[in-house]
Amino acid sequence: MSSDEGAATRRRRNPRGQGQVLKAQLVDAAARLLATLDQPETLTLRQVAREVGVAPASIYSHFPDLGALIEHVLRLRYDELAGLMNQAAHSAPDPLTDLVARCAAYVHWGVEQPGHYRTLFGGRMPADLVPGSAHGAGAELLESVVASLAAVTDTDRSSTTEHQWQAGLLLWTAMHGLISLYNDHGDIPWPPLNALLADLLSLHTAHPAADIAALLERDHT
Repeated sequence: MSSDEGAATRRRRNPRGQGQVLKAQLVDAAARLLATLDQPETLTLRQVAREVGVAPASIYSHFPDLGALIEHVLRLRYDELAGLMNQAAHSAPDPLTDLVARCAAYVHWGVEQPGHYRTLFGGRMPADLVPGSAHGAGAELLESVVASLAAVTDTDRSSTTEHQWQAGLLLWTAMHGLISLYNDHGDIPWPPLNALLADLLSLHTAHPAADIAALLERDHT
């Protein structure tokens, strides 16, 4: 008996009608492996099946291939992050507070969930396994940053859409660099994360870092 067959034998079958339970277990296992493997791009269906304790063939009832499973994981993570950003800015009384709340939610999630952040933005998945369209759900994140930044910096609506997009892209690039370096080089004596974020947002908004730091201290102490 192979190890996969043995795992399937040991695993208790889900009762009839509870196939969604197995699907959720497969998704959780794939997300966990993508977040923890040294080389997530080497993930296989066999590894996912072994993590759950089922035969690899069981996966095909829920996902046609590994790419479909990974794409499902990506969409869930994008939705999770977008939800956190929207929730953080839900009751913002002004554009600057909205921007600070969104960016703080993004940066803190990336630092607190380094594996999941790498899954979304690490760029390790080959295009033949996970097409670029799988990251389409992440467009909402960038668009929300672009719109929020424009509300702060382009109050007279004189900037072109292209300029607003570029400004938002540069801000996102800066936050991505901060998260990636903060996660990958923990041995550096980093200043407090909120202090770095306050300075970063000050550079992109021309608002005093002290004002931004006060907003961060209120909401992310």
